[in-house]
Amino acid sequence: MSRRRVPAGAWITGLLVGALAVVLVLSVQARRDIPNALTGGASPTPSAKAPHSSAPEPPRYEVPAGSGSGRRVVYSVGQKRVWLVGADGKSLRTFGVWPGTVTPAKGAYSVTFRRETGVGSDGVEIENAVYFGTSSAFSNAVDGSSPSPSPGLRTGAVRERAADGKAMWDFATKGTTVQVVG
Repeated sequence: MSRRRVPAGAWITGLLVGALAVVLVLSVQARRDIPNALTGGASPTPSAKAPHSSAPEPPRYEVPAGSGSGRRVVYSVGQKRVWLVGADGKSLRTFGVWPGTVTPAKGAYSVTFRRETGVGSDGVEIENAVYFGTSSAFSNAVDGSSPSPSPGLRTGAVRERAADGKAMWDFATKGTTVQVVG
């Protein structure tokens, strides 16, 4: 019986493949252990942060000062933001909006009319329309869009996302105060 010698190149290749496999296994294991090292062995929670996290805190949107009192809708033209404010003066919900080309003057208005569905002054199919003042309304587009109105089009539409439009509809019944601020 003769013995065949394995070429040196095959040995080197075999050892290299084996070493790479070991490194791969160890790196996968190390990656699994990182959360345990950061949390002292406990499973990480959604609120757990890595030490020295540089992630900024989310912005806080306080109800604007001088926006009235009691239960109301506050619309900040400058911030492009709406607050639904409870009777205690605390924000129940706040959200960004897309204003139309006609800006309502600062002041207090009342919800004068509501329309569940229809077509907005820009030709877009809308729902949850809440009208205040003489030519302004909060609404959301049925298709979810937030298009910028054509420059020559005069519209007092203030568009919201669908979930925000539903919240506005549920909150702002006829007669509800809408306070417009800068």
